[in-house]
Amino acid sequence: MRRVLAIALMTFTEAVRDRVLYTILVFALAMIGSSAVLVTISVGGEGRIVKDLGLACITLFGLFIAVFIGIRLVSREIERRTVLLLLSRPVGCGAFLVGKFIGLALTLLVNVGAMALGLVLLARMLEGEWTPPLLLAGGFAFLELTILTAFSILFATFSTPTLSTVFTLLVFVIGRLSRDLVAFASQFDSLSLHVTASAIYYTLPNLSRFTLGSLGAGGPLPSEATLLLTAAYGLGYLTAVLALATAIFQRRDFQ
Repeated sequence: MRRVLAIALMTFTEAVRDRVLYTILVFALAMIGSSAVLVTISVGGEGRIVKDLGLACITLFGLFIAVFIGIRLVSREIERRTVLLLLSRPVGCGAFLVGKFIGLALTLLVNVGAMALGLVLLARMLEGEWTPPLLLAGGFAFLELTILTAFSILFATFSTPTLSTVFTLLVFVIGRLSRDLVAFASQFDSLSLHVTASAIYYTLPNLSRFTLGSLGAGGPLPSEATLLLTAAYGLGYLTAVLALATAIFQRRDFQ
């Protein structure tokens, strides 16, 4: 456990020092703040528009952090062969990947937290009241991003950085549209299309479950059972992805 925490701290420190991270964070906060400009050109529902755009910015720029920084940190260790130095010590493949994941998750937590707080403050300025559900929506956006981080680590264990980026972005797009894909396939009589759509739906994560944008628009709060089930689904899925990444990483030849 101590080795995992040491790798996590090292990963977090390395990510924090990355200039790209600050560029993404500043740009994300600027986008959230500039969405207030829409208030002057919209007619009604100004607060809802700002909240919806703010939550979308949190997910989008969090995705950039999970993909571009996450994949680069793992791939850099492999390309520079520094992973051999780490694995030559009493550090297992599982400890290495879990440590990397925790470090990247901490980086995401800090950045998503900063963006969510900025959105809450902006909503407070526009509407004159606090909107705590925005923090809940930000929390589930963070859980979605940790799943994508696990996928980015998985792909980085056996593929190039470019392909890993493409694969992770595809998981995000398909995961967000998997429910619509099944609905689209149901309109046709093709058995192969139904099987393919169902296989994608049940294999890849249903990321639309983590989208609580309706909370920002004043929509109803999901039941506690629904929230707990969604959280358990996310935690179970990212655990399975990390386990698969460890199994692949253990069989890779770095010589």
